Amino acid sequence: MATTATTGELQSIPALLARNARDWGTLPAYREKEFGIWQSWTWAETAEEVRALALGLMSLGVARGDHVAIIGRNRPALYWSMVAAQMCGAVPVPLYQDAVAEEMAYVLDHCGARFVICGDQEQVDKVLEVQDRVTGIEQIAYLDRRGMRKYDHSHMNALADVAGEGRAAHYRFDAELDTRIGELTYDHTCVMLYTSGTTGKPKGVVLSNRNIIETSRNSAEFDRLTRDDDVLAYLPMAWVGDFIFSVGQAFWTGFTVNCPESAATMMTDLREIGPTYFFAPPRVFEGQLTNVMIRMEDAGLLKKRMFDHFMAVARRVGPAILDRKPVSAGDRFRYWLGDLFVYGPLKNTLGFSRVRVGYTAGEAIGPEIFDFYRSLGINLKQLYGQTEASVFITQQPDGEVRSDTVGVPSPGVEVRIGDTGEVFYRSPGVFVEYFKNPDSTASTKDAEGWVATGDAGFLEEGSGHLRIIDRAKDVGKMADGRLFAPKYVENKLKFYPNILEAVVFGAGREMCTAFINIDLTAVGNWAERNNIAYASYQELSQHPKVGETIEAHVEEVNRSIAADPMLSGCQIHRFLILHKELDADDGELTRTRKVRRNIIAEKYADLIAALYGGKDSVYTETEVTYEDGRKGSIKATLTIRNATVVTGEQRMAAE
Repeated sequence: MATTATTGELQSIPALLARNARDWGTLPAYREKEFGIWQSWTWAETAEEVRALALGLMSLGVARGDHVAIIGRNRPALYWSMVAAQMCGAVPVPLYQDAVAEEMAYVLDHCGARFVICGDQEQVDKVLEVQDRVTGIEQIAYLDRRGMRKYDHSHMNALADVAGEGRAAHYRFDAELDTRIGELTYDHTCVMLYTSGTTGKPKGVVLSNRNIIETSRNSAEFDRLTRDDDVLAYLPMAWVGDFIFSVGQAFWTGFTVNCPESAATMMTDLREIGPTYFFAPPRVFEGQLTNVMIRMEDAGLLKKRMFDHFMAVARRVGPAILDRKPVSAGDRFRYWLGDLFVYGPLKNTLGFSRVRVGYTAGEAIGPEIFDFYRSLGINLKQLYGQTEASVFITQQPDGEVRSDTVGVPSPGVEVRIGDTGEVFYRSPGVFVEYFKNPDSTASTKDAEGWVATGDAGFLEEGSGHLRIIDRAKDVGKMADGRLFAPKYVENKLKFYPNILEAVVFGAGREMCTAFINIDLTAVGNWAERNNIAYASYQELSQHPKVGETIEAHVEEVNRSIAADPMLSGCQIHRFLILHKELDADDGELTRTRKVRRNIIAEKYADLIAALYGGKDSVYTETEVTYEDGRKGSIKATLTIRNATVVTGEQRMAAE
């Protein structure tokens, strides 16, 4: 059933909640799995819980314009807290739950949060650890009571008690709360989300009700989302995509948001829910594909042959069948058999049996990975966006899905390419400002509302599809003038299940080199099958047979890159396998797992020098951060390998 609502008076998330409680009060709004059992709240029940929380926050002294920080995993009560803060005229500021205390301290201090709502004891401890450096925090509320009994509660309350106080004190605050809700307009701030800080300190992106609601409406209509859809809310609440999917689109369309029990049970919960609308960054799809390939390596000969045979059929005709293009009757029958024996059971195992619309974004996804899922009949598409756009800049319409583009401009979005090849856009979703940072706001968004993305790309003639080459700041030239686009190469490398992460160097150099992170799950499984003993990630990463395997992958990627004359200079001449995984706690990745190139180049300058210095090995010592926050160091001697590259003459001879 399609959603027919128009914006009209629906100019805030609380207004959408009131509409949903009135019109769809008995339909499920949120579900959460706790102690192995799914709990469910209707829209009417959700509205009641949110109002109680809002009244409770007012009793604690939350005022108009206050910033309320929210830290924790995806749970209905934390989503409700964001809407409750909006009802009070305050601004919700979700933080990454896996951020270390230092990262939290910066955001809490920068936004001037007076109130912090935490998911559990771990998050409370982080806030208490930095409270002496962060001025202004007056009250902490927590959702999970476990471990909290002996804490000083003079400025701390259980969230359930805050809601209880709200219910008890509603006569005192009802009128004032209604006044504050009534004051909310399209131009009031809906949420403030911090960027991942790839190149520096995170910036607070201020998004208005207009930004969130217009974007949610346009994107929901683009994919015909309705209140009958289901999503799984498992991505960080501090990420703009989760806010749009689990709050913006959910409140606009009225569909159901399902929260898993924990990160450890996410895949099981995904299968139980069987979402119809699903989003994941490439790393999730890469991880699932790695697990599938590992299982197939362990499968019996007959099952492995059946899988290989029908996957060959799927790769050949699956995407065409999905896009309703002409396919012969024989191929349709073979694909039907494959669906019966392979694709159907596999989709069920992955939790994708009911997916009607799937998206990936955040990083470029390897074309081979993308095509694998579409060949199974999963309507996986790419979108291109950023926090400053309220997510959506481009989307792929059904029937126009390709692995080499990110689609056409989303409804209401204009896109143009600057003189330097940088992508610019403007839309109703364009952010209001960077909080307390007018200089960055002015350098990112001009007076006419055009926003510089920082990405290099071009619009295809005829189709109007946008192709992203790389981050504009990362695209450069080799010493001989050939184009250098590291992300293009890194994504090709990460297609292989054995490779978790890659960082390519080469700007201004004579040749390209690379750091490789192996995938411990995939390579560990391979080592077990081949009776290779190892005691640590470091030991396994430097095993000669692992090096030979990765070398074969690099050389295969080189052959693929050589086929593109524009990017053939990006072939990797030398590489090493890192002795540790790149880690956000060590500052090497952002919380959304984007590579911080400058930090890696500075931290591992000795390794880069060895790659370009012709050495066969290099000794290094690296500082690491343990889970409890302590610092340590690991020492290793890393092997440097040469990879075969394809010359221009060899490429022409092959053609």
